[in-house]
Amino acid sequence: MKRLTHIDANGEARMVDISAKPVQLREAVARGEIRLQRETVRLIESQSIAKGNVLATARVAGIQAAKKCGELIPLCHPLPISHCEVNFEIPKRRDRIVITASARIAAQTGVEMEALTAVSIAAMTIYDMCKAVDKKMTITDIKLVSKTKTDAQRRQKR
Repeated sequence: MKRLTHIDANGEARMVDISAKPVQLREAVARGEIRLQRETVRLIESQSIAKGNVLATARVAGIQAAKKCGELIPLCHPLPISHCEVNFEIPKRRDRIVITASARIAAQTGVEMEALTAVSIAAMTIYDMCKAVDKKMTITDIKLVSKTKTDAQRRQKR
């Protein structure tokens, strides 16, 4: 079993030292969903929710949350992410909104926490904006879909 990197030899929590790691181009993609009543989806699409444009607000909230991830999670490195994108899909059953977030950076550590945070906060924003009309919403299945890294120097030479 792998050793936990956020625990020191004495069992105390610590921030991992990444100073010796090389800078690499990194990307992470996360996904989750919020299940809603079909009528709530219709109200969102027709921009009839009293608090405003739900998906536009949730997109901005997700991106903002990704940028603040290091402030929210105690041992997470504060990262100057270079790109974050939050997208929404409404499946044919029209009973949910699937949220996908990607985050990119050239850094010494990954951006999976930023992508996961973007999805989580986007879902919570949808929940907050729709809670007056839908008491049955459920946020579910938030997970990391992929993470990649590429040597930054090799990519620059192309």
